[in-house]
Amino acid sequence: MEKKRLGFAMCGSFCTFAKALDTADALAREYELVPIMSEVSASTDTRFGRAEDFRARLAEISGREVICTIAAAEPIGPKKLLDALLILPCTGNTLAKLAHGVADSSVTLAAKAHLRNERPVIIAVSTNDGLGANAASIGRLMARKNIYFLPFRQDDALGKPCSLVADFRKAPEAVAAALAGRQLQPLLL
Repeated sequence: MEKKRLGFAMCGSFCTFAKALDTADALAREYELVPIMSEVSASTDTRFGRAEDFRARLAEISGREVICTIAAAEPIGPKKLLDALLILPCTGNTLAKLAHGVADSSVTLAAKAHLRNERPVIIAVSTNDGLGANAASIGRLMARKNIYFLPFRQDDALGKPCSLVADFRKAPEAVAAALAGRQLQPLLL
């Protein structure tokens, strides 16, 4: 049986990149991965590592060149390149753009292009403002058709009371549930 094609999109929550790449590695056993990185995540070196190293690792895991431009992401919709799209990690900035229909990066355009085919987008929240300004974006997206979330929790309730992070270990279950048209529960951990 042919593997389903899963878009694996990374946004700039740099502190989660090591875990995100471990998640991509696990998912590559079950799905044919199509790697996508936002322009910022694909080009920014941080204290967590070099962008070039993260891109190379994602390309190695997926066996494909990483999509990291709007032009490269555009064919995702018209050519129906994906069965599902997982945005892991998904920053507050990307959450807000998705909630308001803004498609000005490779990841947001990939999501917009993919959603036109009425196929699932799974969001793995990673934001320090999830229970603050980004709460409205999360709420808007939860009410939208074909949008699903990886179960998430507060990151550090005392030190960062508004911070939310998805449980990346639940990605295989969440993707399978979304492909079946279900939100993996419980959503709040």
